[in-house]
Amino acid sequence: MDLFVVDGGRRLAGTVRASGSKNATLPIMAAALAVDGEVTLRNVPDLVDVRTLANLLQTLGAAVDRSEGRLTIDANDQSNSVADYELVRKMRASFCVLGPMLAKRGFACVSMPGGCNIGARPVDLHLKGLRALGAEITVERGYVIAKADRLRGTRVYLGGPLGSTVTGTCNVMTAASLAQGTTFIEAAACEPEVVDLGRFLIAAGAQIRGLGTPLIEIEGVEILSGTDYEVIPDRIEAATLMIAGAITGGAVRVENVDPTQLGAVLDKLAEAGVSLTIEANAITVGAGTKLMPIECTALPHPGIPTDVQAQFMAMLSIADGMSVVTDRVFPDRFMHASELIRMGAEIRREGATAVISGVPQLSGAAVMASDLRASAALVLAALAARGESVIRRIYHLDRGYERLEEKLNSLGAAIRRLPDGPGQLPESLQVDSLRRDDGHAVQPSDRRTQKSIANGPAEGKSAG
Repeated sequence: MDLFVVDGGRRLAGTVRASGSKNATLPIMAAALAVDGEVTLRNVPDLVDVRTLANLLQTLGAAVDRSEGRLTIDANDQSNSVADYELVRKMRASFCVLGPMLAKRGFACVSMPGGCNIGARPVDLHLKGLRALGAEITVERGYVIAKADRLRGTRVYLGGPLGSTVTGTCNVMTAASLAQGTTFIEAAACEPEVVDLGRFLIAAGAQIRGLGTPLIEIEGVEILSGTDYEVIPDRIEAATLMIAGAITGGAVRVENVDPTQLGAVLDKLAEAGVSLTIEANAITVGAGTKLMPIECTALPHPGIPTDVQAQFMAMLSIADGMSVVTDRVFPDRFMHASELIRMGAEIRREGATAVISGVPQLSGAAVMASDLRASAALVLAALAARGESVIRRIYHLDRGYERLEEKLNSLGAAIRRLPDGPGQLPESLQVDSLRRDDGHAVQPSDRRTQKSIANGPAEGKSAG
């Protein structure tokens, strides 16, 4: 595994380009299993998750070819319809192969999914939707087994206790595209990534209306045909790069971005005092902004994305006052808070809400990433912190950000990627370099309380 060493306190400046959307690419790749002929996808990011799903598609008989920013998929071979645990457990989006395989092949056996540890994410709504379409579904030894001679159009409600299901909408929409008759998905997810999947399916011959609304109407067709399609930009990466500019007081222009997909994020950045210049496909964060406290709540689209909640928390840790961050999508998604506290942030958790009292400056520390977006939040905090920080378990980051350290370094950051192991802790973070309030070195009797600061929490655990 690798780690990052970040030398903080540098203002970022310059232009950077956001990659294609991870969250749009993955369900589109899965949907290629329902298509006859070759699918070509452009603006595809080079990510661990994309490579993982490509490997899974290959085990399911698809021929997958990757070139710079481009992916071709031909799922002509339908001899294997079993998605093995060893691949599906690595990321939740792998479960999106269930609907396409079921609709195209009449059978699918898919392991229950894995992914980031950000709270409960059941698949009951996926199964409810596919059952409504006529599938016979059982769950045996951790696998979902689905059968159907031909799916039938129906009306299905996909709302859950925490709102609409994004991947569930993707699974049901793709399956319904090949069903007999008309399907109405009520309480459908409205996220841009769901819309992008719908547009891909339309390009392949599907008949879909109502994309981007809570009611999607799908008229089933006999066949989906190969197509060439360009994936939308990654709005989460774009937001992360904008917050990187804001948290360092820098001037950063982010290109390859659709501002219409980031309305709530831009509104909250402006409310926090961030200067913004918005163009058709670029957003510039102004320099030297004094960050102000805000209240923000992560909600389904068009609200603040839950995937930006952690990054906002990092930024608000140095805002001038008290901020409140609530997550109504994944109420337990706050494992990054304890690591930000290690860097000097003042955060108090109250159920699905975190209260952040801004501090003048964060300080470098050794921290541990718990999930994909927590990794990004820790990188942002380290960019603004005084001194060096070490961020471990950045394999989470590589799942969803394409060469993030290279992009940030091009803006003036100082981030080194190193293999994790003994001796990688910078001297500034070692116990012997620490000083008590009176300026004297930490004594052996003090080291029991300082050890966790130098070494970080144990692997697999959050700092307390």
